[in-house]
Amino acid sequence: MVMIKRPRRLRSNEILRKMVRETRIDKSSLVYPIFVKEGENVKEEIPTMPGQYRYSIDTISGKIESLLDAGVTSLMLFGIPNDEDKDEVGSAAFSENGIIQRTLEAVKPKYPQMYFITDVCMCEYTSHGHCGALCGEDVDNDKTLELLAKTALSQVQAGADMVAPSDMMDGRVAAIRDILDKNNYKNIPIMSYAVKYASAFYGPFRDAAGSAPSFGDRKTYQMDFHNIKEGVKEAILDVEEGADIIMVKPAMSFLDVVREVSNQITLPVAAYSVSGEYSMVKAAAKAGFIEEDRIIAEMAVSAFRAGTNVYETYFAEEVAKLIDEGRIG
Repeated sequence: MVMIKRPRRLRSNEILRKMVRETRIDKSSLVYPIFVKEGENVKEEIPTMPGQYRYSIDTISGKIESLLDAGVTSLMLFGIPNDEDKDEVGSAAFSENGIIQRTLEAVKPKYPQMYFITDVCMCEYTSHGHCGALCGEDVDNDKTLELLAKTALSQVQAGADMVAPSDMMDGRVAAIRDILDKNNYKNIPIMSYAVKYASAFYGPFRDAAGSAPSFGDRKTYQMDFHNIKEGVKEAILDVEEGADIIMVKPAMSFLDVVREVSNQITLPVAAYSVSGEYSMVKAAAKAGFIEEDRIIAEMAVSAFRAGTNVYETYFAEEVAKLIDEGRIG
């Protein structure tokens, strides 16, 4: 008689299924991206991202309190300056009076229980929408390093707990680590967007942040989505330069990259579930094609299953609720 192998034994009831669950998720692993812009009494919905908003400094507290109530204790700030403050080198990014710097000074003291991460890039601040200073129509890598380092330092001086360079310039982690260390910020971590692909999934974000390039694209500095070995190389280089967390972006279509990077390095790995992923779920749910909460659950779990330690998502509050309900985690 052939003995039947019975893996279904461990699926027979909810208690047992949770007991043997391989992937665990905790709310402390969630990071919520939030847009802050100039102005007063601003809370404007982003047309391409239903349910997401741009906030002014005086209205952002309401969202921070909502996140804390849900148990989400980390956020990433993206700044949106006035158009007239944009210039060729994105000087508003490192100004003492920049939107991120003033946001941190206003809200950080009020919410010591919230961990503030800041995006370090130039695209929202440059008049041309590219992620650094230009040489002709190409981004000047080495000149941009100085701008990124100054931006990171100014954000930390304003109160950032962690900086996250997202520009994809070669050598920027080393440049940022050097300037922070020289200014006695040795304990400020760097979460590097080390493996950032040139992706169509970013479309709604560029609408949200007003950061679309005015010409060309970003394929000379963001990665070709055909490549995985290159992603591992980028991750290892940033580890060597002093990064503390390595990010893969986007998440959903690049979980094979998350797994490979996680296998190759000893640092924590972050994955960013980007705007296009969010907007597709919202659109399909509105049309009645999917069950939104179940899709959100599967997307989150798949990221952690692939090797993610930190999950940045616009669905952070929804994921926290799913954890509270015991549906994931």
